[in-house]
Amino acid sequence: MSEMKDEIILRGMKENNLKDIDVNIQKEKITVFTGLSGSGKSSVVFDTLATESRRQMTFNYPLYVRNQMPRYERPHADLMQNLSPVVVVEQRPIGSNSRSTVGTYMDIQPLIRLLFSRIGKPTIGSATDFSSQSSFGRCPECSGFGEVVTPDRHKIIDFDKSLRNYAVKFKPLSPSGWQGRWMMTGGLFDPDLPIKDYPKEKLRLLLYGPPEGEKVYAPFHTKNGPQPHEWDGLLPRFTRLYINRDISKLKEVSQDDVLAVATRSFCATCQGSGLNPKVLACKINHFNIADYEQLELIELSEELTNIQDPMGESIARQVIPQIKLLNKLGLGYLSLSRKMSTLSGGEAQRVKIARHLGGSLNNITYIFDEPSAGLHPEEVDMLVEMLKDIKAQHNTVIVIEHDLSVIKAADEIIEMGPGAGINGGKVIYQGKLDTLKDTPTAASLDHKLKINKKPRAIKSYFTIKGANHHNLKNISIHIPKHVFVSICGVSGSGKSSLMLDAFAKNYPETIMVGQGSIGVSSRSTLATYMGIMDDIRAIFSKETGKRAGLFSFNSLGACPICKGKGVTKPDVAFADPVTIRCEACGGSRYSDEALSYRYGDKNIVQLLDLTIDEATAYFKMPKILQSVQKLQDVGLGYLTLGQTTSSLSGGEVQRLKLASHLQKEGQIYLLDEPSLGLHTKDSGKLLDVFQNLVNKGNSVFIIEHHLDFIAASDWVIELGPGGGKKGGQIIFEGTPEEMLYAETVTAKWLKAAVKEHPY
Repeated sequence: MSEMKDEIILRGMKENNLKDIDVNIQKEKITVFTGLSGSGKSSVVFDTLATESRRQMTFNYPLYVRNQMPRYERPHADLMQNLSPVVVVEQRPIGSNSRSTVGTYMDIQPLIRLLFSRIGKPTIGSATDFSSQSSFGRCPECSGFGEVVTPDRHKIIDFDKSLRNYAVKFKPLSPSGWQGRWMMTGGLFDPDLPIKDYPKEKLRLLLYGPPEGEKVYAPFHTKNGPQPHEWDGLLPRFTRLYINRDISKLKEVSQDDVLAVATRSFCATCQGSGLNPKVLACKINHFNIADYEQLELIELSEELTNIQDPMGESIARQVIPQIKLLNKLGLGYLSLSRKMSTLSGGEAQRVKIARHLGGSLNNITYIFDEPSAGLHPEEVDMLVEMLKDIKAQHNTVIVIEHDLSVIKAADEIIEMGPGAGINGGKVIYQGKLDTLKDTPTAASLDHKLKINKKPRAIKSYFTIKGANHHNLKNISIHIPKHVFVSICGVSGSGKSSLMLDAFAKNYPETIMVGQGSIGVSSRSTLATYMGIMDDIRAIFSKETGKRAGLFSFNSLGACPICKGKGVTKPDVAFADPVTIRCEACGGSRYSDEALSYRYGDKNIVQLLDLTIDEATAYFKMPKILQSVQKLQDVGLGYLTLGQTTSSLSGGEVQRLKLASHLQKEGQIYLLDEPSLGLHTKDSGKLLDVFQNLVNKGNSVFIIEHHLDFIAASDWVIELGPGGGKKGGQIIFEGTPEEMLYAETVTAKWLKAAVKEHPY
């Protein structure tokens, strides 16, 4: 066997900003890709290596199966050899299906149902009977939702208005719909009298319908003349039509519209579990299935270990390793019933990791996208151990990462650069850590932590009283205004519950910049996202006297051949997709006519090719200059105006969101882990953005583990001491300098960082 098979060979890579580069990646090793944001790490790892591995994997299936699978296109590279099947663990949020829980996502739920159907007492039929989705298992009161939804008359009706004046605020029952018109023309109610002036009997008839056992009819005007139609009362009608039916099948309203005018309360019959009381009566060692789902995973693994019954034991044995893995990843504070959509980015990523590692495959390439995201420094060690475990099972591990502890654990480092965007796309270093020098990552290894010795004076506070969202233990706290505040603590300690739930509920004007992706269409660019594309077209239109639509590739200016897509996809039955650059427009998306007009010395395409930094010198219009300035402020000056938002990395997307929100003074900015995807060098730029925002009179709050940000804050709040039930308390409030004398988990790491490079 030749030596060559021991490495993945990539030659002539040109995806996105890659400058025709070659890379060899050793198999059965941990290779970390690092470099500035936008330097090309994802282009090598995801857009070339992972895409080609997946594409080649699909070749093994017959054509009719391949047609059902995602279609991958061959990446722009000359040669890609010795790839192995890939498992990609990325940061994208897991599908937001509202019913997906940790238990269903990990496939543990069916086993728990099986366990109860086999050894639970008193015995109940099959495993499916233990599901709130089944006709037997469903709670009769709330139909399996765990909540009772009832209309709230004060949200549905404005008592100061008349029916004609839209007293009924719920659209389908308002004058704009047939039911609202019927209420006004049926003769039962005065359409012009404010509801608060209705006599008592009339009000009761309007809201609740006639007394029990009686019926009231009002004429309903159809094309065959008036027909008598039964009036049943506004609230009963709302319940019948919009709560007791499957809302997803209704055209005129969404579930959100209904919930906006209703109150949701805990269903007492099933204790919020959605299960039939008969199902809840079936127990194993005093716990029913709902209790099992609510237990923290650490407690659940103990319960499962206590099962003596041989049949039960064999089922429990299949569940225990999965749960132990989640515990080992520091997620022991979660429960099976925890909804996936409520997890933070880092938590969700670790659940994904656990799901993949449950298998026993080897000779696979595992690709991790910043797995340290959302991890406290205390927890990064366990991640490093896990990466080594995966490698030990004869797998190749490729990690995109900025965290120095993870970089130090690598067998080989590949740094991309030297800059970002058009200035990146090259390999500037490949080798061991100890010979790394003269690169941004080398500089960050010697990076000194700067403790903020002169925090801003605090004059006033925001107040949260008695917060008990999720695991918060009835917290009351004053958070300083107009300063830079970091909220830290281990995973699951309650940071998101305190800030994203309790704080945001108290101060709804808060501008929240989360980790979620932005609506990404292939036609969305930086210029369209920032809302300046129309202005750019208007400038061309004014300059040339032509209609603005001519300068849009979604409108009159589109290339007639590719319809403004820039590429053509010949549709050959059963063949793999091939995207060919449109020959007519050379991929520019515009027609020849559109390209023949200029503003200054550039046509529309050349203008959109300007980087943000270059655009500042080219435009005069204040609105465009303001937007461009905001993008520069958040350190995105290296991107071009026409860059598609779908090609941005996670960190770039978050900074783009921040740029679009940068407003006048007096705002509250709340950012969820802004250091995500940032190289130490870029972190400095982002810190400057925050400090400038505060200098302009804004309040900036960040949920963050990154010590540079914590050290630079004016005020630090730490939650803990642990995660889940062991968390939810405030364990430190004070300045970064005071934190050096505290005995908390974060303080420990802050002290260590200061010791490493005493200033």
